[in-house]
Amino acid sequence: MQTGNIGVTTENIFPVIKKFLYSDHEIFLREMVSNAVDATQKLKTLAESGDFKGELGDLTVRVSVDEKAGTITVSDRGIGMTEEEIDKYINQIAFSGVNDFLEKYKDNANNIIGHFGLGFYSSFMVSKKVEIITRSYRDGAKAVRWSCDGSPAYEVDDAEKEDRGSDIVLHIDDDCKEFLEKRRIQELLNKYCKFMPVPVAFGKKTEWKDGKEVETAEDNIINNVEPLWTKAPSTLKDEDYKAFYRTLYPMQDEPLFWIHLNVDYPFNLTGILYFPRIKSNIDLQRNKIQLYCNQVFVTDQVEGIVPEFLTLLHGVIDSPDIPLNVSRSYLQSDRDVKKISTYITKKVSDRLQGIFKEDRKQYEEKWDDLKLFINYGMLSEESFYDRAKEFALMKDTEGKYFTFDEYRTLIKDNQTDKDGQLVYLYATDKEEQYSYIEAARQKGYSVLLLDGQLDVPVISMLEQKFEKSRFTRVDGDVIDRLVPKEDAKKGEISDDDSDNLSSVFRSQLPKIDKAEFYVEVQSLGEQAQPVVITQSEYMRRMKDISRFQSGMGFYAQMPDSYSLVLNTDHPLIKKVLDDCNASTSDALKPVVSELKGQQARLAALHQSQSKKKAEEITQAEKDDLTNTEKAVSEQRDKKNAIIADYAKGNSIVHQLIDLALLQNGMLKGASLDAFLKRSVELIK
Repeated sequence: MQTGNIGVTTENIFPVIKKFLYSDHEIFLREMVSNAVDATQKLKTLAESGDFKGELGDLTVRVSVDEKAGTITVSDRGIGMTEEEIDKYINQIAFSGVNDFLEKYKDNANNIIGHFGLGFYSSFMVSKKVEIITRSYRDGAKAVRWSCDGSPAYEVDDAEKEDRGSDIVLHIDDDCKEFLEKRRIQELLNKYCKFMPVPVAFGKKTEWKDGKEVETAEDNIINNVEPLWTKAPSTLKDEDYKAFYRTLYPMQDEPLFWIHLNVDYPFNLTGILYFPRIKSNIDLQRNKIQLYCNQVFVTDQVEGIVPEFLTLLHGVIDSPDIPLNVSRSYLQSDRDVKKISTYITKKVSDRLQGIFKEDRKQYEEKWDDLKLFINYGMLSEESFYDRAKEFALMKDTEGKYFTFDEYRTLIKDNQTDKDGQLVYLYATDKEEQYSYIEAARQKGYSVLLLDGQLDVPVISMLEQKFEKSRFTRVDGDVIDRLVPKEDAKKGEISDDDSDNLSSVFRSQLPKIDKAEFYVEVQSLGEQAQPVVITQSEYMRRMKDISRFQSGMGFYAQMPDSYSLVLNTDHPLIKKVLDDCNASTSDALKPVVSELKGQQARLAALHQSQSKKKAEEITQAEKDDLTNTEKAVSEQRDKKNAIIADYAKGNSIVHQLIDLALLQNGMLKGASLDAFLKRSVELIK
């Protein structure tokens, strides 16, 4: 029997492995099975080259659990090891400067495993003792047993083993007993090993017999040794891809389409990426791409490894150029991984461009499901926007689809304003904004439907990308001001009438939580609505963007800003104005006279004091100014009170306000009930 210490020149290696890999300690099983698969594949390679002339026989890797003995055993019939090879590959952990290295990576032991091929030593994360019983494939080789209890001390002895290959026996630590549960091992094998290239058996298949589950003689093979991505695309049909998708994601809807990746230069990469049906809830769709290294599962957290928007895709990427065990931070900075990321982005772009060109009708049918993905890509990757602008679509309220260039050509003649700005009109809800859309149509304008989750930030991005262009929601202003062709017409009514009319409607506007109303008087033409509510495009956009960008939360707290626009050309507005003037004339005459007198006095005081320095103005002059301002305010309040008293009893005013609110979904509860009752009264 031989004894010795593992040649690491330090006793720190095992505590580091145990402590710092503990959060990921389930990978020990992946490492053990991967080593067994590697040993098996090496034997197959030797047989193919003629260096091994024996019978290959059954090459299945077997995993077994003995709860009573407290062990997990991983067995293979691969190349095995001689005593010299054990000494070389197991006893001599060959790297220099180990103390410096351990200090450098003590907080990220994944790098130890990944850089130095120490997968075998991950077994000590869960084991108090590990044994290797192995026999080399070489003629005349003897069986050897190696054992170690998690310290640098080990023992090597002769063993009884008739067949070639290795049995790795893990004596599970008391604090890791969960790994002696068959259900847990089955779960880990399914996670890490279900596509390994050599059959992996875990126990026997079971069947129901006489009302109970019994084992059969057939091995329970847990993996598919030839997953779809390893096959040539020319040999596969659509149903093969759909069936594989159902294997990966049993509860998902059928994918839209897929990309089969297959490249061997300048790096090796295979895989299949699926486009799922995505309409909202981006975050719920992440972590669906599975990353493999030679058919061994690495991770499904691929952010930083592939561009962020590609994390919305589903499927598998497999590359031997992606290190199996290094940390994600290493992966994210690795040059080869970045090349892979760039390549995948290009392949995705090429595939979308190909589908768009080959079958535009099919592409348009799938656009509503694709839109979120493509918008996300354009927002997050400049290089993707440069490609996607050729196949990204705009959809109008009539359900027609256009590329960016096609839509620009469609609207440029009719929707360019007096300043040469191209105005893209859009709606976010076809039903709620119906009357605004209709008003735009009657002007010959086209209206886009932008009702997607990311449309608000996309609008802001496109305004920066497109020359001399702006996006305006169709209810953002009255129709004549959405695409202003000339300076706004001045209303024919006097300033006094305009002021009175504004006061009539302002005084009767309801108090709505988190809403602020302004009243405007405008000449809109006799055919336009008497009262229109519009919402500030800027404020709404800022509030919407605040949902996506941190640091803009103060916009979300601000009230919604609306304008109530009164059309002075409409007969009903004229009637309200005439009636107001007739009903309030006598009461207003002395108030207006006093108000104008005080306003004239105030203007004179401002003018005289503006010529003086602050220190030259006497206290009496300051008091005079303050008292005059107060007098103006009091007379204005009196005037507004007289008008409000009149407006309170005018059913037409209330009806017009409520109709405008109703059109915008803002009339509810008691106000809606009052509107309905008033409507019945007006009909009588």
